Amino acid sequence: MQELPTVGRDPDDGASGEPVPVGPRLRQAFCARAEALKPATRALLLLAAAEGRGDRHVVDRAGAGWGVDASTWDEALRSGLLQASGARLRFRHPLVPAALYDGAPFPDRRAAHRALAAALPAGDTEHRAWHLAAAADGADEDVAALLEQAAARCLERSAGPLAARTLRRAADLSPDPADAARRLAVAARAAWDAGDAEGARRLLDDAERLGGVEPVVRCSGGLRGILEFTVGLAERAHHYLVGDMAVVDGTRTAMELGTVAARAAWSAGRPDLQQAALARLLALDPGGELAPVMPTLRAWWACYDGTGRAAGPLPAPDAAAVGLLGTVPWELLPPVPLAQACGVEGPLHDVLRVQAAQLRRRHELAALAMVLAQSAVLDAAAGRWEAAEAGATEGLRLAEEVGADHVASQCRLCLANLAAARGDAPGLDGHTTLALAVSVRQGVRALTASAYWVRGRAALFDGRPRDALHHLMPLDEPGHEAAHPTFALLAAPDTAEAATQEGRTETAAARLAAVETWARRTGAHWARTAAHRLRALAAGGPDTEAAYRAALDGAGTAPDPFEQARTRLLYGEWLRRVRRRADARHELTGAAETFARLGAAPLRARAVRELGLAAQSGARHEPAGAGLTAQELRVAQLAAEGLTNREIAARLLISHRTVGHHLGSVYPKLGVTSRGELARIAMAGDLRFRALGPGE
Repeated sequence: MQELPTVGRDPDDGASGEPVPVGPRLRQAFCARAEALKPATRALLLLAAAEGRGDRHVVDRAGAGWGVDASTWDEALRSGLLQASGARLRFRHPLVPAALYDGAPFPDRRAAHRALAAALPAGDTEHRAWHLAAAADGADEDVAALLEQAAARCLERSAGPLAARTLRRAADLSPDPADAARRLAVAARAAWDAGDAEGARRLLDDAERLGGVEPVVRCSGGLRGILEFTVGLAERAHHYLVGDMAVVDGTRTAMELGTVAARAAWSAGRPDLQQAALARLLALDPGGELAPVMPTLRAWWACYDGTGRAAGPLPAPDAAAVGLLGTVPWELLPPVPLAQACGVEGPLHDVLRVQAAQLRRRHELAALAMVLAQSAVLDAAAGRWEAAEAGATEGLRLAEEVGADHVASQCRLCLANLAAARGDAPGLDGHTTLALAVSVRQGVRALTASAYWVRGRAALFDGRPRDALHHLMPLDEPGHEAAHPTFALLAAPDTAEAATQEGRTETAAARLAAVETWARRTGAHWARTAAHRLRALAAGGPDTEAAYRAALDGAGTAPDPFEQARTRLLYGEWLRRVRRRADARHELTGAAETFARLGAAPLRARAVRELGLAAQSGARHEPAGAGLTAQELRVAQLAAEGLTNREIAARLLISHRTVGHHLGSVYPKLGVTSRGELARIAMAGDLRFRALGPGE
């Protein structure tokens, strides 16, 4: 393997004018054949190897001063090392030019590049610059300037990797350290846009060593903070970005950094820092095309005050305002969870689709990965689970390739959310574990909170409300690694449902109040329907059906069929318990069909089980505890009387964990979800039960 050229060479490397070196044995083998040829022929082969693109006319003009004539060409072609087809040249094997070039003395290689540079057409400044750079033996500002111009043309055609290498070479040839630093900073930006985060970081470090921090900030457009936001510490990213707003050239760039700073603060779960970034943004006077965007940004980022509480009467941005963001860079786009909270995810999805298409055309891989991650979340919420999985998978691949750790975690958490709904425990655990390994260490609470939420949903869907609360409650606990106001709000319906099943009415009531407050403030569709559903869960009386109907009527145009099916499932379960079996079957059938279409196996199984119970004939006269073991029946009776798990354990001389296990079996058998519902069921003492097995 040491004899082979470097793997992974970019196709555009022909512009560099230098073939990739090969190992000594291959070089010796090919050079031995060339040594048998006359000097002019060897010179012709070296020129062809150094030229790199196979342009026979350029090689012929360059060889005019080297004694290259028709007989030279004849010998070169008869040697079998070089072949010609019209005006195009190619070597017998790709390793031949590398071996010939590497085996030539350095002065000969420099002379070849100078001859080729002189032979190029007047307009081909890009290749002339590379040949002159290869011929240079020290600093040369003229050649460095030519390389910088060539890099600019590379960026115009989205050849970011080649632009970065060209600028790196220009910096090497720059006599003035300040010029070298400037070129390295621009090279870093080109490398980042092309998806090389680590290369961009190294170039920034080199630039700062040569030219200091502030000039590099201006030339790179504040890249240090953007890199930190993508792969590093969220709070440190905020520090860089807010500081760099005053350094970069142009209000547009300052706005981009300010919104990423607000986003970094939001990711860190720091509403106080988010407000600081917002204050900097509002102090800007963008004018022109960006002026209409400012009210949208203000509404967007002012959702919370400095303590994380919902802000005052400021309305959330409407769909038309969000549509304005389709004309601005991705840096100005808000995080999707915030858009979901405000209820404008539909218009944002259209914006992201436009952004993704533009980024694909420009080959800006790191930004494309970020946009794909966010689009996948919105696809999942709209019931387009296959599209969500495809987008998150592609985004994850790109993020891993470019080294964008936090974007990779976003993609993993989208896939984990799908796994939770599908009952894919290994997928859920794998994706959330990898995401948490990065987010906790880097202080990205938004990602940590998302992982906790996904794990809580999985437990809830699996019928384990206590485990669900274990994951969901920390989202609203100040100081916890997963505490985050946006995710605490979005997870409130799941938390309230789990709390209701566990008989924790105060927790459920607090989450209901939070959702109702948010619904009044923003008018967000999801918050209004969730509030109705939570009121139905808490009602337990004549208002229950009205609340369920309001939730379903409001969800008729909702973008999330999964959440609508969850409401129908809960409504159908309630209808069955109040013995309205035909109505229950209608709701449960609809829920089961949606779950089946989406692939939500755990909730589909629950809906099917409820359908079976609703279809039983004569159930009105069926004893409430049929099918329970003796121990389960006794636990159910004591729980219905209001005893806690520890009190029941003390009464029956068993552990409180065993009590919890029995209640976990009792609830689905009786078709209830909470202790309050147990209390409304007649627990007769002479019920039929199966014979106890060993250990029961």
